[in-house]
Amino acid sequence: MGGLRKYGCLFIFSLLFLSISTALPARPAKTTSPAANSPVQINSNSVLVALLDSHYTELAELVEKALLLQKLEDVVGNQNITIFAPKNEALERDLDPEFKRFLLEPGNLRSLQTLLLFHVIPARVDSKGWPAHGSEGRHHLTLSNEKVHLHRHKKSGDKTVDLAKVIRPNDIVRPDGVIHGIERLLVPQSVLEDFNRRRNLRSISAVIPEGAPVVDPRTNKLIKKSKKAAGPPPPPPPGAPPALPIYAAMAPGPGLAPAPAPGPGGSHHHFNGEAQVKDFITTLVQYGGYNELADILVNLTSLATEMGRLVSEGYTITVLAPNDEAMAKLTTDQLSEPGAPEQIMYYHIIPEYQTEESMYNAVRRFGKIKYDTLRLPHKMAAEEADGSVKFGQGEGSAYLFDPDIYTDGRISVQGIDGVLFPLEEKDDNITALQKSTRVTKVVTKSRRGKLLETTCWMLGSMVQRFNACQ
Repeated sequence: MGGLRKYGCLFIFSLLFLSISTALPARPAKTTSPAANSPVQINSNSVLVALLDSHYTELAELVEKALLLQKLEDVVGNQNITIFAPKNEALERDLDPEFKRFLLEPGNLRSLQTLLLFHVIPARVDSKGWPAHGSEGRHHLTLSNEKVHLHRHKKSGDKTVDLAKVIRPNDIVRPDGVIHGIERLLVPQSVLEDFNRRRNLRSISAVIPEGAPVVDPRTNKLIKKSKKAAGPPPPPPPGAPPALPIYAAMAPGPGLAPAPAPGPGGSHHHFNGEAQVKDFITTLVQYGGYNELADILVNLTSLATEMGRLVSEGYTITVLAPNDEAMAKLTTDQLSEPGAPEQIMYYHIIPEYQTEESMYNAVRRFGKIKYDTLRLPHKMAAEEADGSVKFGQGEGSAYLFDPDIYTDGRISVQGIDGVLFPLEEKDDNITALQKSTRVTKVVTKSRRGKLLETTCWMLGSMVQRFNACQ
């Protein structure tokens, strides 16, 4: 009996174990998705393959340059797409060359990708799915996260995408998408703003003339635009440009006293201006054709020393250097007056650093401009003429003849073919000439009357003698 009880208990326990194991849920086996570890396989009947083999060659080339094939393959593997393909002429001839150059620059890859993804809708929109007549149209979100507006014209029935007309609806139809041909390129607002930002004048090499800062003549300090108390300004770093205009550092008169030198650091100069001025004068002599100007700067005036002090204090200058042929036309009266050579040279010095490229780009973009000179309050007019820069006005103008004779970042020397004078002096000379011409005409008229009267009297005397002889 004891053996039967033992086997009976074992049989009952085995039945309970089997019932419990069958009641518990089975543990799922770990499976790996092939799509998670391997890229999406695109078959030969895909809309992407059709796009690359289609007549939209310009668009297909841009898609490859923008590195978008893998992204589009991932999208096509999950859903259908609709592509709006511009015709080749819209990307070759009709597109602005500057905008196309902007898109193809390596630094603007993100803008190119945004532009191309703006032509792709992650949904299938065929010709039948277009909005009906009379409706306001529909907006669809593109892969660039910006919306395009699909519309049908009421009168003509033409289908449009934003501002582009659909010229080939359902041009390419595949199981995973459709391609519509459009007449022009679609440009999203974000790409257009980025393009306009890059075209800002700050990125252009042309340098527009900047006027001198506004200085209070009583205190010789800059007038602050804001009246808020900002505390004492920090000291300028070594080599920083001076805050006051260049006129405050000039000597009171030609060769009368040294410059007060209010630049950064006081007597501790951060630039070796005297060596730079000596270097550019030596360059003028070795260049040839500018010996007269070098003689005026060194021997007849103290301008070389004064220019050295200005450059040492951090100021930059541009010298318009007349050549020897132009200097030979100056008369003795123009150079013999006290301070005349200095005043002539002050009018040829611009208190800015300008090169031939910056001045030409400035006159090309801004037209006629005026530069400040060291001869206050006269300004130097400049404009484009015959592919070069012309300074002055009328017959007393001069052309940029020898560009960039000397450029070191502080001093720029540009050779010109004439000596320039302010416009007011030209007007005075013309007025004096007109007055002398009018006086001469009055004297000539009275002389002609006397001669005529004497001739008539002589003819009358001869006629009377002839009658007496008969």
